Amino acid sequence: MPKGSPELANARKEEIINACEKLYQTMSFKDITIKEIGNITSFTRTSIYNYFQTKEEIFLALLKREYELWLNDLSDIENQPKEKSGEEFADRLAHSLEQRHQLLKLLSMNHYDLESNVRPEHLTEFKIVYGKSMSSVMNCLAVYFPNMSMTDRQDFLYAFFPFMFGIYPYTVVNEKQKAAMKEANVNYVFMTIYEITYNCIKRLLRD
Repeated sequence: MPKGSPELANARKEEIINACEKLYQTMSFKDITIKEIGNITSFTRTSIYNYFQTKEEIFLALLKREYELWLNDLSDIENQPKEKSGEEFADRLAHSLEQRHQLLKLLSMNHYDLESNVRPEHLTEFKIVYGKSMSSVMNCLAVYFPNMSMTDRQDFLYAFFPFMFGIYPYTVVNEKQKAAMKEANVNYVFMTIYEITYNCIKRLLRD
């Protein structure tokens, strides 16, 4: 780690993560390199290695930040319930993920690769935030459904979090994919992130 204040180190980390996020909007994960990321930062490419050793560590930091942003929304759902009903809970949780396009994309496209090629301390930092998101959803369930048993809350959690991995590919579909579905005579109903998430939550609550 280079000499300097913690503030400078954090600022540089954020700049690296922001550069990665910008590239990920137009490039695929496999085509993005540390060199590409370094080209759009204000410091030398080799300086990146003072903070991240692999591009997977940078992407995992981006995913961690996405979970932290989602945690803010979950906190609002938990602490400011408007109406304690299944419809209200499903609506607010679905809207919270509707804003986290980057989170859903990383989960569906690259999550396994990210965790496989990072240092243990980076993975632990990520898992702490990931664990907080699971706890926050459990807390939301306790607020909205005080009579729901702990087992039922856990069942919801372990159905909903794996479901999140499939939201992006089912809702972000390009014209080539649509044409192929039509050619294959697949009667597929295209939904938004909100629609598919809301329907899943309502189904899980009903079950």
